[in-house]
Amino acid sequence: MRKYLYVLCSVMLLQSCAAQSKPNLVDAEMETVTTEKLAYYLYYPEDYDSAPEKEFPILLFLHGGGESGDSLVAIKRNGPPKMIVEGKQFPFLILAPQNPYQRKWWNTRAVSQLLDSIVENNRVDKKRIYLTGLSRGGGAAWEMAVHYPEKFAAMAVVCGMTPVPYAAWIDRNMPIWVFHGEEDESIPITESEAMVNRLKAMGYEVKFTRYPGVGHDSWIKAYQTEELYDWFMNQKRTD
Repeated sequence: MRKYLYVLCSVMLLQSCAAQSKPNLVDAEMETVTTEKLAYYLYYPEDYDSAPEKEFPILLFLHGGGESGDSLVAIKRNGPPKMIVEGKQFPFLILAPQNPYQRKWWNTRAVSQLLDSIVENNRVDKKRIYLTGLSRGGGAAWEMAVHYPEKFAAMAVVCGMTPVPYAAWIDRNMPIWVFHGEEDESIPITESEAMVNRLKAMGYEVKFTRYPGVGHDSWIKAYQTEELYDWFMNQKRTD
């Protein structure tokens, strides 16, 4: 009799626990709002004011992690902004926003909204919007090419990284140029190799420049490549 009562109590206890652990799934929704404050530099070509009827291309430049934060002047350390300070003249507008977070990835949705606003409020050729980025900004450039495949006419990525499966989401008609140092210890060149190989295997138009003996700062050589800017100027969306 005692054994029977013990078994009965055990069964009842297990049933009680099962009833208590039954999931309670609730349908719900909430509208969220995220705002982002982006400081930026905007460069105008020398003949922008003297040619009031002309539309110009624009290059979106995304800096690396070292230039993130709340000091906008930091953007001038590398890439096209540094070259502008040194006296370089470019034939297109250059938009250089700053990622306000030192330890966070770029908010590419906010960057896209900023770019759209600049394009709408300036004489920009919407068929000639170019994209480039270095290091963390290079990863953001890959991300923007995935999220906004119909926005850009060409893209140049310097020592960036991205999940290779995203390759199929990039516009097949957008020319891409990738740069990377072979001795990069921060973002190994294998990151670029894997993406370039996948894109080429899928029939994409990709240029790949490797720098033997160069580490993570491959952007120094990459952005001093005059052919890069001629290459950008030769690209235009046809759709």
